[in-house]
Amino acid sequence: MGVEFINTDLPDIIDLKGISQTYDGGKSYVINDFNLLIEDKPETGQFVVLLGPSGCGKSTVLRYIAGLQHPSSGEIIIKNKPLSDKDRIGMVFQMYSSYPWMTVLENVALGLRFKGMGKEERTQKAMDMIKIVGLEGHEKKFAKYPTLSGGQLQRVAIARSLLVNNEIILMDEPFGALDTKTRLTMQDFMIDLWEKVKPTIILVTHDISEAVYLADDIYMMGTAPSNIVEHVAVNLPFHRDRTIKREKTFVDLVNYVEDRMMKIAGGEK
Repeated sequence: MGVEFINTDLPDIIDLKGISQTYDGGKSYVINDFNLLIEDKPETGQFVVLLGPSGCGKSTVLRYIAGLQHPSSGEIIIKNKPLSDKDRIGMVFQMYSSYPWMTVLENVALGLRFKGMGKEERTQKAMDMIKIVGLEGHEKKFAKYPTLSGGQLQRVAIARSLLVNNEIILMDEPFGALDTKTRLTMQDFMIDLWEKVKPTIILVTHDISEAVYLADDIYMMGTAPSNIVEHVAVNLPFHRDRTIKREKTFVDLVNYVEDRMMKIAGGEK
């Protein structure tokens, strides 16, 4: 039995209904009767984090929303419309996904090029987004390491995703390959981006401290056949910096989520 979602007067932005996933014709399920409702908050945006044991289907849920995978059954509704094969929502992966033979500008503008937008218009829109993610001055560099740092390469992917759909960003362990300093810097960057652009961000991570620092809502998934078994509202200030990690409220919440995740990973509810 999963978490019961209450639909308020706010418009829905993402609604997954009765999702199930089987790879053996129904003999066993990775995900079964999975539901997730995220309402739109255009005035502030929102940061949603999915936590759960390895193999529970967190990344699969992101792939459903992105249109990269279809469930065995169930409905995927984006902004009150069924997701179609023509819809695409950008997704940022752990591994760098930029094309190294293309410049930063070309990578960021790529989605608009596929949509048939003219060169002048897509270049201007891409440059505006490059400024937002703090890469101005790097637009003519090739999007590869070590020409750009790991954090900069992830910013390229985030900028490209925002140009495809600036209302939703999907992120699958995007900081997992980064060193500690760069990872912390990227966490602060995401908070700044959240405040500037106000999108709905959905992040999959295994880092509980990162989840609490970034999220305003945490959803924990159980072991397979998985569903969302707990929702934690993160009642921290909208604007955050690393000093909040020393506060008792933050530490207590990290400890609570860690304790719950240990029980969930052990099959307890």
